[in-house]
Amino acid sequence: MYDSDKRKLLSVLSHGAIFLSATFLSVGLPIAILFLSEDPVVKGNARESLNFHLNLYLYGIIFGLLTFVLIGFPLLLILLALSWILPIVAIVKVLSDPTLIYRYPFIFRLV
Repeated sequence: MYDSDKRKLLSVLSHGAIFLSATFLSVGLPIAILFLSEDPVVKGNARESLNFHLNLYLYGIIFGLLTFVLIGFPLLLILLALSWILPIVAIVKVLSDPTLIYRYPFIFRLV
């Protein structure tokens, strides 16, 4: 049996890491949680958060290149909004159900 409060905390930290910075810390925290935790739900949330981060970087590069043909600007604005909204939704979901591995929509699962 896993501790529900610890599970909530580590899952929230995984999904909320994106708000800490746009540098290594936002990716490093879910990686550390993934390797240090033995809880399968926490590992699943950390893995999903990591996938979300990697997808944001990938979409950001693609949309940044598309700014040369002007379509990239609105796509970057949408990406910015989703990068704030989706982690908040994930945090609310994992707080309300500590057994849930939140799955982000619109992403490719790379890890």
